[in-house]
Amino acid sequence: MKLLAKERKDVRIKYVWDPDRARAEKRSKELPGSKVTAELQAIWSDPEVAAVVICSETNRHRELVAAAAAARKHLFVEKPLGITAAESNEMAALIERANLIFTTGYFMRTDPKHLFLKEQVAKGNFGQITRARGSNCHSGSLGGWFDTEWRWMADPKIAGVGAFGDLGTHSLDILMWLLGDIETITADVKVITSRYGDCDETGEALFNFKSGVLGSLAAGWVDVADPVTLLISGTQAHAAIVKGELFFTCKAVPGADGKKPWTDLPSAPRVPLHQFCDAVGGQTGLPLVTPREAAARVAVMEAAYKAARAKTWVRVA
Repeated sequence: MKLLAKERKDVRIKYVWDPDRARAEKRSKELPGSKVTAELQAIWSDPEVAAVVICSETNRHRELVAAAAAARKHLFVEKPLGITAAESNEMAALIERANLIFTTGYFMRTDPKHLFLKEQVAKGNFGQITRARGSNCHSGSLGGWFDTEWRWMADPKIAGVGAFGDLGTHSLDILMWLLGDIETITADVKVITSRYGDCDETGEALFNFKSGVLGSLAAGWVDVADPVTLLISGTQAHAAIVKGELFFTCKAVPGADGKKPWTDLPSAPRVPLHQFCDAVGGQTGLPLVTPREAAARVAVMEAAYKAARAKTWVRVA
């Protein structure tokens, strides 16, 4: 939001609301021209407010989204959309019925490497895709990143998930964006340091896409490195993102021998929050995440955690 306030002359941030007054005051000072309000109704009833950005604790999303939809305010809602698939689908339905602009913070979709791979998948240049793997890990638990005001993010009762769901949802989104819906899943999540009690700090999932592709996902807060973030293997091509560089092997694409980083990439679109502001401002055809896509990612993560608890395979609802 600070960058938005600095970079966008066409956006005015009028209100900051937070149940924690001190936190609201801190954020308002970072956003010139904004003011703190203790009453949400002031936002919902103000005709000058065209859109809202919800970055609250996840367990507040349902109430806030419902109120915003009723007030017909366009919505940027930080991931995950909700804690359960049921409430996420409910929110998606409210947003759709109100015909509102929506997106969420799946910023990895703006990476040119991911955009290139989506093009290659769509063209069929991978042949039959056999397996895909995503990984999104950092050292948050090791570094105590959630020790202060972000402590709620390491409390699954508030955040809905722990480390596996928090980071994993980003790579999960890319995998589903590339390869479609997931049918069945199994997973294991673990506590490593116990720094945040029984909050999971790492996890792995194995799943079957409806297309028949076998997928896997790693995510966690206890990794000192995460060199291979995406891998796609097919009968006619192979791709791997290693240390931020794409290595692509495909006979159908001239020069794609996988021996050096592939740099012939599309340009990057603006990040999701900028896309959202552009859409509210009247631009059309932007690659926004739909409410149903956001809800579908929650459904897969919910199934993954159910599978981890039961130590079995679970069908995604």
